[in-house]
Amino acid sequence: MYLSQEKKAEIFKQYGGSETNTGSTEGQIALFTYRINHLTEHLKKNHKDFNTERSLIRLVGKRRSLLDYLKANDIEKYRSLIKDLGIRK
Repeated sequence: MYLSQEKKAEIFKQYGGSETNTGSTEGQIALFTYRINHLTEHLKKNHKDFNTERSLIRLVGKRRSLLDYLKANDIEKYRSLIKDLGIRK
């Protein structure tokens, strides 16, 4: 399994403030980014996996919505998160 409980807790601790703060926008964006990177690597090897491709597109849309929300509410957090995660915009 590519996303263990320990890895998930580590992501939320780094970006969400604490391991139990799973509802933070920054933590969710970081988690989606991790999942998107994993699915992208999977699709490079399995280019005919259309179900995974659809899941990837949905994840990117969810992350985009959260990024738009964060940008509207706190532009400084948005800019720092984009820079930390290496998301191009």
